[in-house]
Amino acid sequence: MPQNCSVRKMKKASKIINWNNRSIQSKLIFIFSVALVFIIGVNIIMFININTMMGNLEQIYVSNLNLDEMLASMGDVHSSMTEYLDTKSSDSLDKYYRAGQSYRRSLETLNTRTVDDDMLMAEKNIYNLSVSYLEIVENTVNAKRGRDVEKYSEYYEEACEKYNVVETFVYSLNNARFKANNRDYNVLLTSLKYIETANAVILLLTAIVAIALMSVVTGNIIRPLRDLSDAAKQVSEGDFDVELAPVESGDEIGILSGTFAQMLTSIREYVVKLGESIRNESALKERELKMETQIKDAQLKYLQAQINPHFLFNTLNAGAQLAMLEDAEKTAVFIDNMASFFRYNIRKLDEDTTIGEELRLVDNYIYILNVRFSGEIHYHKNVDESLENVKVPSMILQPIVENAVNYGIRDIDREKIIEVSCVRAGNHYELSVWDNGKGMSGERIREVLDGSYTPDASMSGSNSNGIGIGNVCGRLELYFGEPGLLDIKSDGEDAGTEVIIRIPAVDE
Repeated sequence: MPQNCSVRKMKKASKIINWNNRSIQSKLIFIFSVALVFIIGVNIIMFININTMMGNLEQIYVSNLNLDEMLASMGDVHSSMTEYLDTKSSDSLDKYYRAGQSYRRSLETLNTRTVDDDMLMAEKNIYNLSVSYLEIVENTVNAKRGRDVEKYSEYYEEACEKYNVVETFVYSLNNARFKANNRDYNVLLTSLKYIETANAVILLLTAIVAIALMSVVTGNIIRPLRDLSDAAKQVSEGDFDVELAPVESGDEIGILSGTFAQMLTSIREYVVKLGESIRNESALKERELKMETQIKDAQLKYLQAQINPHFLFNTLNAGAQLAMLEDAEKTAVFIDNMASFFRYNIRKLDEDTTIGEELRLVDNYIYILNVRFSGEIHYHKNVDESLENVKVPSMILQPIVENAVNYGIRDIDREKIIEVSCVRAGNHYELSVWDNGKGMSGERIREVLDGSYTPDASMSGSNSNGIGIGNVCGRLELYFGEPGLLDIKSDGEDAGTEVIIRIPAVDE
């Protein structure tokens, strides 16, 4: 006996050691698998019980349906017989035969044995009366076919009487069946509700037990990790006098705890030597950071002093007023367009604007270019005025026009044309910039749209605002939450280019 106890203890200790040496992943998979199998098993049992009850509920009123179908079949027999007696047509005779077959099939569901049950005996009586009724109907039809008027009239009256008797019996049995079935239905429905409640309670208790089991088992896994986390937090706060509780498991947490203890010992040995060096280095970095901050602040103030937007606008307005006083209206209009253009350009790119404001910026830009280039740019607009208040991100149209000028029409010898349109197209608003310039190849269009194309700085002129098509594409996608809102079309070299921006039509 003592040897057997010792063997059992050794086996038990071996199992515990084997469990402790398993990895955390295998432990968690085992725990969750057991809980999942348990919950699934309970759900399957609940599902089978509920389906069984539902099947019983569906079968309750089958007897009433069978009696209704039998009564309907008998009515078809009687009506088709009457129709044949009146018309003597082949169609009515065929209908009579088909109705008779259907009626006989429905009679097969009735009881024909002598039993100690009132309802089953009523079924047997209905069956016998129905068979007698069918024989009388058959005699009536045969007498009609044999043109025996006296016989078929006598048979017909007898068939009608028998029909009424059978119908009365069927109605009586159907009512009795319905009352009994209704009682059974209520009992089953009450039982089903009790089963549903019991199943819900069982499922809840199962979930509670599963959660409790997982909490206990995972707690034994997580507890050493929590102790290690607390120790690491103390070390991060500068307290290196931390004592870790020994971890006997051979899983990842045990290995990590041992490694952390060794690391902590090494840190204690070097922390005193490194502390002074770290403090000196920190003080040095702090001085450098202060100096860098002061330098940046001075540079910012210097740049702000160099370019003051308010000073620029006041100066341009003063120049426009001076030009008006000297009757230089074209110069005044030019300066006013310049002021409007610069005022729009310094606004933040993340501010909202409208299509109307974007179009007015393009008007100012084209006017400024035409003053520079002696009106050689022919500019046309086709704008649906009802769309001018649609909100869009700022600076999405002027950079497209600028690219059309710099890379499309600037160096062509023919008439330079730019057309801007804004129309409604289905569930989008389309902003289009078309030029009759150099055109683009399909490969160049793909490079521009995917952002891999880098234009030659010498081609763009010195007046670029620094906002490229890639920037416009990115801001449109971020603003509207849809990709592919910008498209480029061109038939090739010297065929012109059209850039289309699609704005989703959203209710204000």
